[in-house]
Amino acid sequence: MGRDMKRTAILAACLLLVSLPSSFAAELSERLERTLHMAGSEELIYVWVYFTDKGGARLAKIRPEELVSERSLRRRANVLPPERIVDATDLPVAEEYVRALQPLVSELRHRSKWFNATSVAGTAAQIAQIQELPFVDRIDLMARFRRTNPPEDAIPTGGVPLEKGSSTHSLDYGSSFNQVSMLRIPSVHDVGMYGQGVIIGVFDNGFRLLDHEVFQSLSILATWDFVDRKENVAPINPSPSFGAHGIAVLSALAGYKPGTLIGPAFGATFLLARTENDSSETPLEEDNWVAATEWADSMGVHVTSTSLGYRFYDPPYVSWSWEDMDGRTTVISQAATMAARKGIVVLTSAGNNGTNLTQNTLNAPADADSILAVGAVYADGSRTAFSSVGPTTDTPPRIKPDIMAQGSQVLAASAVSTTGYQLTGGTSLACPLAAGVAALLVQAKPDAAPMEIIEALKSTASNASSPNNFDGWGILDAARAINSLTGTDTITPGDPVASTFVLNQNYPNPFNPRTRLRFELPEAATVRISVFDILGREVRTLVNGQRTSGIFFVDWDGRDESGQPVSSGPYIARMEAAGLSGASSIVFRKMMLLR
Repeated sequence: MGRDMKRTAILAACLLLVSLPSSFAAELSERLERTLHMAGSEELIYVWVYFTDKGGARLAKIRPEELVSERSLRRRANVLPPERIVDATDLPVAEEYVRALQPLVSELRHRSKWFNATSVAGTAAQIAQIQELPFVDRIDLMARFRRTNPPEDAIPTGGVPLEKGSSTHSLDYGSSFNQVSMLRIPSVHDVGMYGQGVIIGVFDNGFRLLDHEVFQSLSILATWDFVDRKENVAPINPSPSFGAHGIAVLSALAGYKPGTLIGPAFGATFLLARTENDSSETPLEEDNWVAATEWADSMGVHVTSTSLGYRFYDPPYVSWSWEDMDGRTTVISQAATMAARKGIVVLTSAGNNGTNLTQNTLNAPADADSILAVGAVYADGSRTAFSSVGPTTDTPPRIKPDIMAQGSQVLAASAVSTTGYQLTGGTSLACPLAAGVAALLVQAKPDAAPMEIIEALKSTASNASSPNNFDGWGILDAARAINSLTGTDTITPGDPVASTFVLNQNYPNPFNPRTRLRFELPEAATVRISVFDILGREVRTLVNGQRTSGIFFVDWDGRDESGQPVSSGPYIARMEAAGLSGASSIVFRKMMLLR
């Protein structure tokens, strides 16, 4: 098919839009109706106004290259046929509709071409006027978000740790060695892969100190502040806490200061967007995030990293419930799924709401389909207490989180000193580390679809044989994931490599309701790990099969083979490995379960 014919097919798909005059008032969502009922006469309510169409045939002369960049078209070609590389969602919102809307509202915020909508602020009386416009299809309440943070005692803070990692790798990671070696990133760096040629979008609360020494070699393609609508992504508020979160996240992902901190994808190119407003008690970031994602898509982004998860409103607005975490209810989750379908690898933090055995504790957009929700582990590889859990509530339910990375005692740049560093944490810090790994896979196979990247990451993670809603598919392994994706042995996995046959003490111990065992193999072996009670009766088999060399994790939830909870008391974990040379093949660990 020639270029002109392809263009004609694309435009034909775009023009499958029919302008239908409205003969009745626009629909109001149930959430909006409740809010309007409670609102005062002068109170501003933030809403999405969805239009009936995009203006019809007047768009016939628009070329695909005018809708999105050539980079975006090339990326989309990995997942979409030529006739669908652009579609109706790429057409701009009809400006005549926006102009007609503007006099009726107190604030006009963002246009969303993906959802054919505009976000606005208006009083109840103004919304009633909007409802009667013939080109308005429906009106919905915009989410009022509040970021959730892990408990303070779960985030050690302070200066750079004194102890540094040691390795024989080509780069000196200093005190950041553990957070990258846990994911086998140094082995990828050893072959010269640092994320070159990959565009990563980072969406956060701003980036206050981009002249920090760790960013001296950072390549930035573009920046935009979607809160205050300016190019500079440093918040206007002079408080050092405003924009500090973004600096920590970006440095964990892209920092480069040999001997101190090296991020997984320091060679990539970055799009930086400020989407969160820390200045407001009831921040409104949903439309900021959607606008940033559409912007990044049009510029050809390959990977996005979002360390802002949302679920709770500030009073008097009703929060999203755990039942709303189905990947379809919140606009931000819908946008994340749409981005994935346009060829973007989307990663987001799972949330810092901890464990609830009866329901999920996820934040949107971690519930979105076809994306990666990232949970957090401690420096020893065990799951943090604050890391959110799944499953989603759609049918069938999906396992969340998807993958894990270090989210405690993560070394990051300070936002108050250009030479300062800090230890921080949260799934917010696990996400950029995982996003860096995703970028390395995109570099290894630029024509891979997002689901190919996701499958490679999941299938080679530490818990791939038994994924669950606490750890997902487990801790990432960048080296093995690249080998799996490319079908080669390009990367020789380095640290962490077990030098001996080891079964570590379980953590936590004593425990309730679950605990984790870490085991290490210096070479491939057939492994069986079982739990026995104090009388020597086998209670549960946790692992039984072939494993490659490396470090692995397995959890026990305090239940027997039939799924019934066992009683309090001491238990023995027994590990046997067949096929090892020159090492003891059986080890034991005593565990204590306290109900």
